[in-house]
Amino acid sequence: MTDSTLGDRELDVMSTLWELGSGTVNEVRDHLADPLAYTTVLTVLRNLEAKRFVRHEEEGRAHRYFPLVARQTAQRNALSRLMANLFAGSPRALIAQLVSEHGISAEELQTLARDLKTKPGGDR
Repeated sequence: MTDSTLGDRELDVMSTLWELGSGTVNEVRDHLADPLAYTTVLTVLRNLEAKRFVRHEEEGRAHRYFPLVARQTAQRNALSRLMANLFAGSPRALIAQLVSEHGISAEELQTLARDLKTKPGGDR
């Protein structure tokens, strides 16, 4: 990837491609929550291709776009940027903000702690 940053529109389009597996401009456009012009969706897809998030294959007169980056990889990259830029690299500060803003219960936190202990590297 040349640029690992996804803008809001790019993220909307990538989410659609992850959900569909692939799509033409019209298919992506039809699945987006916000009504966008064909040319806007095409521009976003071309930008994503330039960033190496998607590739295309010719399909008749249209192009079918395929995600090249897995959703989990994009999540990991976005979370790393978020933590570094807004939380001074502190996972604890990020989690504290999530708990504070989204009302995670003590029970949910205990479940999360148990889940983390069963993953490799969870006993740090």
